[in-house]
Amino acid sequence: MVGYLSKKLLLTLPTLLLVSAVVFVLIRLVPGDPAQVMLGDAADPSQLARLRHDLGLDQPIPVQFALWLGHALHGDLGRSISNGQPVLALVFQRFQVSAGIVLAAIVIATAVAVVAGLVAAWRQGGAVDLAIVSGATLLLSVPSFWLGLLLLLLFGVKLGWLPFVGYVPVTQNLWQGLAYLVLPVATLAITEAGVLTRMMRSSALDVMGLEYVTHARAKGLPESRVLLRHVLPNAFGPTWTLVGLVLGHLLGGIAVIETVFTLPGLGRLMVDSILARDYPVVQGCLLFTALVYVLVNLVVDLCYPIFDPRITAR
Repeated sequence: MVGYLSKKLLLTLPTLLLVSAVVFVLIRLVPGDPAQVMLGDAADPSQLARLRHDLGLDQPIPVQFALWLGHALHGDLGRSISNGQPVLALVFQRFQVSAGIVLAAIVIATAVAVVAGLVAAWRQGGAVDLAIVSGATLLLSVPSFWLGLLLLLLFGVKLGWLPFVGYVPVTQNLWQGLAYLVLPVATLAITEAGVLTRMMRSSALDVMGLEYVTHARAKGLPESRVLLRHVLPNAFGPTWTLVGLVLGHLLGGIAVIETVFTLPGLGRLMVDSILARDYPVVQGCLLFTALVYVLVNLVVDLCYPIFDPRITAR
């Protein structure tokens, strides 16, 4: 297990290096000058030149990348050009908001998908199966920002049941903080439940056609026991893989939801930093997101033997 884990971690290094290099180059191809953004249009050329020198923007791109990479290897991602805060501390602070929303949404979506997928496979070809598959397909077609706006208008503006603008940390006020998270969590859970439901149904149908399931039914076992004890553990493996992919995708693409609900998360930080040409923060956010994505998929791989004893970490 230790050798397998070490090998996987070593394989992440080229990925992170490639991601950091691509991001470093692409962000500098975006039109605009951070020094110009900070000083405004009325700044004279000498001020711009002095600030660009202080920020290291007058160096060639390979030199800038080498300097930034050397600091990053020591855990220093630099300081924000906009506010001077350490990038790593800023990323961790905002990531706590995004992680809480994404984890809650993926747990709810997975629970709903497992139940709906099993029921749909059990009632294959019937009205219940058709309704579940149609609903899942519809959810796949709904953009998350559009659904978020609908929920915001219905439950926030029209009915007034939930707050929809602002954010309160749960550590400051538990119930008020949870109230602010209901709509964004519900939006992500609903949009991701569709793809997970279809995967769970497909996997369950494959397992239900195997001989040991037929043998269990022939022994007279109740259908609920057949589904929960024989079908679910063996059908959840592919769905678990998809959960890992969806989790990484949501952590990297939650900016839209955070913008709709004005949440101070990692995605919102990245969008604001791009608009402000804050190179260190954008690079830190994307590098951290890539690292989280790799680690999430590593955890998924390590958990596979739990769902399929035939798979080992050898």
